[in-house]
Amino acid sequence: MAELAQLVTQMEAGQLPLEASVAAYARGSELVKYCAGQLDKVEAQVKVLEGGMLKPFADAEELA
Repeated sequence: MAELAQLVTQMEAGQLPLEASVAAYARGSELVKYCAGQLDKVEAQVKVLEGGMLKPFADAEELA
């Protein structure tokens, strides 16, 4: 996530040459796919722990 945030910052600054921007975009796409895959894995683990159903997070007010 930190690398992805850094790439976005660099690209938004508009200071990268075209070739570097294309490379940064490609790397960012790879990182997004990786993060999405990791999130899917964690979600599947949570479903197992919750008996096959995802439950919403409790609001901060409910925890108080």
